[in-house]
Amino acid sequence: MLPFGNVSLPFTLNDSDSETVPSGPDPRGSHPRPPRLSGPAARARPTPISTDARLLAIASEHLARLGPKRVTVVAVAAEAGMTHANVYRYFPSKDALLDAVAGRWLRELETELADIADAPDPADDKIERFLGALATAQSEMLVREPHLFAVHLDAAVAARPIARRHRVRLRALVERIVEEGIGTGVFAARDRERAIAVIFDASYRFTHPVAIQHDSDVPRDLLDARLGAVIQSIQRALRTGTF
Repeated sequence: MLPFGNVSLPFTLNDSDSETVPSGPDPRGSHPRPPRLSGPAARARPTPISTDARLLAIASEHLARLGPKRVTVVAVAAEAGMTHANVYRYFPSKDALLDAVAGRWLRELETELADIADAPDPADDKIERFLGALATAQSEMLVREPHLFAVHLDAAVAARPIARRHRVRLRALVERIVEEGIGTGVFAARDRERAIAVIFDASYRFTHPVAIQHDSDVPRDLLDARLGAVIQSIQRALRTGTF
């Protein structure tokens, strides 16, 4: 899973920093000109972290340590050295702040799933890898980062913007795979919308956070076996067009 408590700071490179400017008397006055850094020392200047990224880093640490119910905007603001009113300039509510924390993880997951959708293997194999990765990532987050999963779950149940956007992106990726499968003849299905619906409806138990939470006490190997059987059924339906 992805740690949110630590934020790494990028470094800037400036071509002019490689030039050596001599120190010595300033021709414009009697005061000596201060030496200018050059080479590695100049390139090691960190880029200041943005305020919203700093707030997200603090909120991530509070979430992991305290859980979503005990996180407060006041405490996040105090650690950031600002008033809670200033925090609301960046995030209009506590839910928005915590959703933004979960959103960083969701974007990482979406990137992984996009790599699967764009891979060169056949579309039916992509469906298997896509659903497996989506199920596994969320199940592992539930175990390793339960407070982050709780935010993800609550956003999905309440249909908050972060969850709606995630759903739209997942659908777009699945649509990409389905269209490729139809175009290459791997899928016999000709109704794209029905094919997409089959994929999501059949895999709901293994890919939706509500169902994943409900099955949290089911052994992982049993869930994997059931998901494998469901994926085989989905692949068969897509190949034959029988749904």
